[in-house]
Amino acid sequence: MMAILKDEAPVALRHEGTRVFESRGWEVDLTKRELRANGSAVPIGSRAFEIIETLVLSAGALVTKDDLTRRVWPGLIVEDNTVQVHVSAIRKALGPDRSILKTVSGRGYRLLGDWEIRQELSTPTAVERGRSESYPFLTNVPVAASALIGRENAVEQLCDLVSAYRLVTLTGPGGIGKTVLASEVARRLFPTSESDVFFVELVSLSDPKLIPSTIADTLNLKLQSDAMSPESVARTIGGRRMLLVLDNCEHVVDAAAVMAETLVRLCPHTTILATSRETLRIDGEFAYRVAALEVPAQHVDVSDDVLGHSAVQLFIARTRSLRTDLGPRSEMLPVIAAICRKLDGMPLAIEFAAARAATLGIEQVAEHLDDRFALLTGGRRTALPRHQTLRATLDWSYELLPEAEQRLLRHLSVFPAGFTLAAAAAVVSSNESSVATGISSLVSKSLVTMDGSEAASRWRLLETVRVYGLEKLVLDNEENETAMRRVVAFYVALFAPFAIESQLQTAIDDLGRYRREIDNLRAGLNWAFSRGGDTALGFELAATVGDFWIAASMVAECCEWAEKALSKIGPAIDTRWEMVLQCSFGIALIYTQGMTPHARAVLVQALALARRLEDFNYQLRATCGLWFHSARSMALTDAFAFAREYDEVAQERDIHSRATAAWLVGVPQTYLGDHTQASERLKWAIDNYPVEARRRDMIRLGGDPRASSQAHRTVNLLSQGFLNEASRESRLAVDEARSAGQPTALCASLAWAAGFISLSLGELESANNYGEELIDIAYKHELRPFHAAGLCVRGTLAVRRGDADVGIGLLRSGLADMQAARYLLFHPFFRTELAAALGTIGLFDEGVAEINETLRFAIETDYRWFVPEILRTKGELQVLRGAGDPALIEDLFRQSMKQASAHRAIYWELSAATSLAALLRNQHRHGEALAVLSPLYDHFADGLSTPRLREAGHLLHQLRGKNGSESLRD
Repeated sequence: MMAILKDEAPVALRHEGTRVFESRGWEVDLTKRELRANGSAVPIGSRAFEIIETLVLSAGALVTKDDLTRRVWPGLIVEDNTVQVHVSAIRKALGPDRSILKTVSGRGYRLLGDWEIRQELSTPTAVERGRSESYPFLTNVPVAASALIGRENAVEQLCDLVSAYRLVTLTGPGGIGKTVLASEVARRLFPTSESDVFFVELVSLSDPKLIPSTIADTLNLKLQSDAMSPESVARTIGGRRMLLVLDNCEHVVDAAAVMAETLVRLCPHTTILATSRETLRIDGEFAYRVAALEVPAQHVDVSDDVLGHSAVQLFIARTRSLRTDLGPRSEMLPVIAAICRKLDGMPLAIEFAAARAATLGIEQVAEHLDDRFALLTGGRRTALPRHQTLRATLDWSYELLPEAEQRLLRHLSVFPAGFTLAAAAAVVSSNESSVATGISSLVSKSLVTMDGSEAASRWRLLETVRVYGLEKLVLDNEENETAMRRVVAFYVALFAPFAIESQLQTAIDDLGRYRREIDNLRAGLNWAFSRGGDTALGFELAATVGDFWIAASMVAECCEWAEKALSKIGPAIDTRWEMVLQCSFGIALIYTQGMTPHARAVLVQALALARRLEDFNYQLRATCGLWFHSARSMALTDAFAFAREYDEVAQERDIHSRATAAWLVGVPQTYLGDHTQASERLKWAIDNYPVEARRRDMIRLGGDPRASSQAHRTVNLLSQGFLNEASRESRLAVDEARSAGQPTALCASLAWAAGFISLSLGELESANNYGEELIDIAYKHELRPFHAAGLCVRGTLAVRRGDADVGIGLLRSGLADMQAARYLLFHPFFRTELAAALGTIGLFDEGVAEINETLRFAIETDYRWFVPEILRTKGELQVLRGAGDPALIEDLFRQSMKQASAHRAIYWELSAATSLAALLRNQHRHGEALAVLSPLYDHFADGLSTPRLREAGHLLHQLRGKNGSESLRD
């Protein structure tokens, strides 16, 4: 028996006499090539059976992997995974007795059990695989023209299904590969099915009554033409063992269903594998929906990940078959992935695209996919006419639809993001019941698919089908205009809660529902503002969704649509809609372009309209917008005035309004250096602000009062010398802003935490982490001012780590961007860092010029809190230069201490005192130096490990030693 395992000829064994091995209810029939459980055949693939055959003939002995692969896959290179897949299939077939197939790790397999032979074994003889001794089975299935890519799992599933069901129907849209898949299944089954396998093409039939005669001709049945019927064909087939592939049933689906039902009923050994864009809907049918090929997700860009998707594999294989030098270069893989995504993983469309890529190049195909029906033509010459262009493929399906369903398909094409039943009913202006029936029919015909991304009922068209439907729609200008006007009106109603103050929070809480409509919303706005659109309706929609864009963290988009709408304002001037759009536009401009004069002018106009219309909500919004603009552009007097104006009104309102007012007042107080009052006011705002209002206020006010209060209070705490608390509060501010999910609020907290707190305290790792997160988020959401702040953090860190040239370049770049955006809140801090950095590399004159300009700016704008540090840095630059007047340098340090003391900013006072003490020590004025530094240092109870306090402590240690020595000498 073991000698048989060495035979590598590609033949099956047939045994005269002995045919069956038995063990515990299992039978292995080597003649019929069946695995049976208690007399019933168990479906199993041909090669899986050959593994069983090899193992049972080994009589329980070990069969190595090499022997197994040589026997079952003669002449082929087989991966271990292939063997494991087939072994898993056998174990699945063995069910509860799966353990009788034992794996010997690293060696091979053995089949356990006492396998008995019914009769004496005679000499085995070789016969052609898949054919019975008594009957020569027939097939007309053509040889595969090329390898089938990405369908191995589907083929295996279908082989099992065809063994378990009498009728299996492959459904799916045109071009999805139903015929190719059915043909491959038929080819796979023929060698082991012990039946005839016939492929019957129905595509060319114009008369459904011709189905029986077409089958009879294919099977070479001798029937009189006048007696041709489903019953006569079925009775002639009778008990023959047969797998019948009925291909392309959709255009004769009713007649095909009658034929299939008759064959299943009258032919006990006939199995049918059908392909159709809709199911036959008869008893016993198993519907198998053919899926698209796998496409890489939007974020997948690693080469191995891209190449692991079957759609990409097909594109590359077909392209290389036409042009061998066009290999999958790594830089082109993202482009190929994008092509496959846009084509929904549809094999026929991908083959067309590959053919065009072989002649035009991959990038050209990607750039012109919007005109896919003109581009994707020229299929194989031997293909059916409807498979030679992408348009012809869709024409075939479209023309089979009744007029009502054609109209519904055209109208559904206006939804690029898919649609709900309510949206579909609105666009066709019909009741939901009748529209649901139409959608159901289009789903059954594989033209509409369920969107499986959510539990709610939602459908979509494959992108290629949608583009086709849209082309059909725009052919009739009136129909297209009517449909699009209904779409825009539907989204005005759907997004209305974002424009109603009392419903805004409810809309925010259900944000996910609205996010799914973004592409549909864009389509409606694009049409409304296009030539031939409805500008007035578009203006209403743009105003309605202003708060939605902010809630969805899409500030740049808010800016774009508000600007476009205002440019076409027309009769909407001086209306509430203009007020809403001006306010949205102004706040969006602040975050996307900075504190520009244009942003201020827009917000001034919004405030004037709000006052004229007596709309308190929008008066508050516009006031906050102007407050932000003034505070960040360093017009602090104006900012304080706007804050006080709101504070006066807020005192007569609820605690929410008073907490908001405390925030608005506390922030400019911080910049003015009133740290004690500012800290108290901001702490009150944090404690009393209603947390549940923050998401709504971030939309209404353009900021997060709670996180912003925490972030600004860190400046007060640091300045007052509460260093550990400042560090802790900065982390809380970032966590608070991060939990709110608003990028603008998060960027503000990150900028404070990275720029002022972490850098001032020497927490370089935190500064780096926060700074990089700031850059990433600002870049992603197009928040230019915050991106500039992030670059400055990165530059400051480079300087402190010894790479001054790189750091200075980054600081200059970030500061220039801040200046262009007029986002000057962080400007004095980072310009001071730049001046100090220039001094470290010997560019003293440039450093002094920078610090002088920074000091002038801070004084002119009342940015008082940072003036002490600017003065100290100016003095340090003079010390570094080594040629300055010692008296003038000493005066700079003393001025810095005086200003800090006036602000009760002991941290900045200590910083200046440390510089002054070092200067005095170098002049041998140790006692004076000690008297300057000691009382300030002794005030600190925490933060002693920070760089500034370590420097001060080390200097004090030196001074106390020196002073003691001098006292002894005296």
